[in-house]
Amino acid sequence: MTTPAPFILFVCIGLAAGVASGLFGIGGGVLIVPALIYLAGFSEHSAIGTSLAVLLPPVGLGAVIEYYRQGQVDLPAALIMAVALLLGGWIGALLANQLSGPHLRLGFGLFLLGLGCYVVFGAVQSLAHSG
Repeated sequence: MTTPAPFILFVCIGLAAGVASGLFGIGGGVLIVPALIYLAGFSEHSAIGTSLAVLLPPVGLGAVIEYYRQGQVDLPAALIMAVALLLGGWIGALLANQLSGPHLRLGFGLFLLGLGCYVVFGAVQSLAHSG
């Protein structure tokens, strides 16, 4: 599949997702998918598929190595979740391919909205209890 988006756009999307991955453990769904849809003109399904293809080989290898060097990686937990992620990713792809693009976009937006509210609420509670 070829896209009209310029090379530099893909470099910027990759760098932004990499930095966010190293800082917050996010990147693929939260940054790459919306960037491919809104900046590069991908369909919802193509953006998700491309994001998964991007993440498959590296999956934050550089960040994982640094966190591992600092003793901040629980390998048994990571392996268990990796196997579950393999199964869950397959199930999610089957479900996503049954939805239209607008329905998929709505579900994604609602997911991000709920996640954002949860994170903000938790941060406000932590700040209230610490100060």
